[in-house]
Parts: sequence; structure tokens; C-alpha cells
Amino acid sequence: MILKPDKDGVFTISFLLLPEYAMVALLSAIEPLRVANRFAGREIFRWQLLSEDGPPVAASNLLALQQTVAICDAAVPLNVFVCSSFNPKNYIRDDTIAWLKKLNRRGSLIGAMDTGCYLLAAAGLLKKHKIALHWEAAPSFQEDYPELELTNELFEVDHNLITCAGGTSAIDLMLYIIQEELGHSLAIKVCEQFIKSGIRQKSDKQRIDLSARLKIYHPRLLRVLENMEANLESPLSTEELAKYAHISVRQLERLFRSFLNDSPSGYYMKLRLERSRQLLKESSLSISEIRIICGFNSAPHFTRSYRKYFARSPSEDR
Repeated sequence: MILKPDKDGVFTISFLLLPEYAMVALLSAIEPLRVANRFAGREIFRWQLLSEDGPPVAASNLLALQQTVAICDAAVPLNVFVCSSFNPKNYIRDDTIAWLKKLNRRGSLIGAMDTGCYLLAAAGLLKKHKIALHWEAAPSFQEDYPELELTNELFEVDHNLITCAGGTSAIDLMLYIIQEELGHSLAIKVCEQFIKSGIRQKSDKQRIDLSARLKIYHPRLLRVLENMEANLESPLSTEELAKYAHISVRQLERLFRSFLNDSPSGYYMKLRLERSRQLLKESSLSISEIRIICGFNSAPHFTRSYRKYFARSPSEDR
């Protein structure tokens, strides 16, 4: 059993909504529970929406769902998920952290959707746990919490702690829970209601394969591109990349011109600059720290390159 039942045997799942949360993740989590109740012909799951102070919370799409309850007015939840998405660090409050710690001491199951793990990390609840969160937020989270173990999984279930990458992966998490609690047959019925061809396993990739993303199927070029993405802090030379792919520098340059309309060094620069912009917007690291993480030894070179690519300086973007 994953979830903790109420005294009447029904599983109540509470969702703590933080400003700018992703509504798609919330609804992807709730709808499978509703459909499971329908097929079972009885109430197996209940859900409630919590907010820190009571009033409805605006999601990232600027819509707000009604019927939210303040955490101070709600009964102590046995199963709670923190739902967050954009700018999670802006919404970390000491009283909410204390509330999560209290739930942990009482043995509640605590989960996070998307970037909700920022609050769990601030509460010290993620140590010695594997963590799943949205791939876009992973680099900045890892820089803020280098001691924690991130995975590329859709979700992680570890005793009384669950983390989920958010988006539609919340459907797969709930299908997994339904399967564990009620059996494979019901989970498949619920899955089919969402016009899904199957239940994704937690180990399925969050992102589309690099080849499909870029529409490139040249195996040696793909090896080079993967190597670039894995080595942003200490960029490899074009000669090193060519040697890794077992081709000449001239062949590598031809491949980049043919498939990407760029040079190896130019494409590599774009990858590093895009990562630096992501960290500027989503992390609290200093500009100097971000510069080094993205492989720029010279501050003037970093600023010039950044301004040339984005038409604004790093400090203006921050």
C-alpha cells in the first residue's frame, strides 16, 4: 500500500497549491482518481485543494480553482502533494516549511509535483531519497542542492515520499498508484479513458529523444551532440569532439553545416548560453558562478557573447 487510508478506508489526497503552479499537473493527478471511482462504483479516492492562507491560488495560466482550504484550517492530511512550477523559491515560507516538517514527524505521505520538491528540500525532507522533477528545472535545482540525488524518471516513489516531474507524468504516477492499490485491470481501464496507448513506467524518459527533437538521425553527429550537452562546464575542443566520434574535424564541420546550419563551436556556444540564461532566471547563483558553470573563464567574454545572442546582458536578464 502506497497511500494512507482514512478511518473509513477511503484515500484522501490533498494538493497544496503554490502561486504559478502548473494546472496541467494538478488535473492530470486528479482526473485518474475520479475515473477510478467511477469504474469501481464507489468512492475509493477523495481529494482536496489546500492553499497557504485559504483564498484560491492563481496557476501559471492565471486561472484559479475554487474550494481551497487554508492549511491551518484543514485536518492533518495523511497524503499531501506540494504543487509548484514557476519561480518556486519565491514562494517558500517558514510557516509552510514548519507545517511540512510536522506532517513528516506524524508519518504522513508527502509528495511534490513539478518543482514542489524545492519546498521539500527546504524542509530537509529529501536527504537519502531519489528525486524526480521537471527536466527544465533540474539544472538549477542541482546547483542549489548538489548533495541531493536527481533522476531522469517520470516519478520516484520512496517510502513516505513521492516526487513527480509534473505535466502529464502525473497521470502515470496516479495510474501506478491505482495499479498498486486496486490492481492492473482497473488501472488499464482508467488509462484507456485518457486515450493513452499504455501506462508509462517511471523509468520512461521525460524528454523526447535528441534525434527526434532535432530531427537528426546521423549516429556520429548524435554522439557529438550528446557529448556537448554533458560537458557544458568544461567545453571540449572541436578536435576532441571529432576524435570522440571517430571522424576528422573537417567531416564534423560538414555534418554541422549540413544538419544544423552552424559550426561545432557556434552550436556549442548556443548550448552554453541557453543553459546560462536558464540558471539566471531560475537559480539564485551569482552571475560569476553561472559563468563558470557554463564554461566561460572570462567575464567580459561571457557578457559579450550573451549580449550578442540574446540582445541583452546577463544582469538585465536577471
